Amino acid sequence: MDLTHRPRRLRGSEPVRRMCRETRLSRDSLIYPIFVDETLSGRRSIDSLPGQYHYGLDSVTEAVSECLDAGVGRCILFGIPAEKDAEGSSAWAEDGVVQQAIRRIRAEFPDFYILTDVCLCEYTSHGHCGVLKGEAVDNDPTVEILAKTALSHVRAGADMVAPSDMMDGRVGAIRRTLDENGFQETPILAYSAKYASAFYGPFREAAGSAPAFGDRRGYQMDPHNRREARKECALDAEEGADMLMIKPALPYLDVIRDCSQAFDLPMCAYQVSGEYAMIKAAGERGMVDEHQVMLESAVSIFRAGADMLISYFARELARAITEGEIG
Repeated sequence: MDLTHRPRRLRGSEPVRRMCRETRLSRDSLIYPIFVDETLSGRRSIDSLPGQYHYGLDSVTEAVSECLDAGVGRCILFGIPAEKDAEGSSAWAEDGVVQQAIRRIRAEFPDFYILTDVCLCEYTSHGHCGVLKGEAVDNDPTVEILAKTALSHVRAGADMVAPSDMMDGRVGAIRRTLDENGFQETPILAYSAKYASAFYGPFREAAGSAPAFGDRRGYQMDPHNRREARKECALDAEEGADMLMIKPALPYLDVIRDCSQAFDLPMCAYQVSGEYAMIKAAGERGMVDEHQVMLESAVSIFRAGADMLISYFARELARAITEGEIG
């Protein structure tokens, strides 16, 4: 018998195929985004993100309870303040919306792992990620404010901070500020390669963070550039980042692969609002099997090299891992 051209696919039963999977997913690798609205009581559906909610400070622990019920032990908090100003001063206020949310979660769920998004776009009246000089973001004063904001989050009880602003030098400034105040062990997850993407639209509606004028291309990355991502990751690593992030995920799988191979640091990917919304919309119209596309898209992100995933599907993915559909 000539066996030369026999197909080289893996043979055997489903247990064998699972045993030999090259890509593994874990519930511990999933992070769920939570929006906390200072003006809200209870919860409110987010129209642009079906199945997602704004939570008031009185209900944010319900969101955490739902995460734990699904098997997700980590969240990243985004705050929507009652008041905004040109400097985003509520971002670092001791009684700011994120700081209050952290304390409430910590009081009820002391072991739940809390990350916080560190940026100013949700807090500034103009919607840009920093303070302005004319109509441009002024990098250095913004970095000082970001460091104050990160420190306020950690003092409130955050386990990890994640600067998402893309200002030059902000990781180093945050690291120094945390170290000087006794938080040497608090890790930084740097949004290292954050592209100027059309996939952020639903998030900006959900967070009320769309810029009032102009755009963010001056400080976010050009989607045409891949090598630049390695440069940005290298700078953040040199400044003391403990983990790196690529955002968005699916349109930048090549970048996730490049950077995960180039740096000996954990790699996080953010499956952003537009990615989530597309899958939900196509599923609702019967154009795809929403559940299976969700699973396949998550596997592709980890296969590309991600070690962690921030996703609005985190709870559904955790259940699928528990039930043995993926993992």
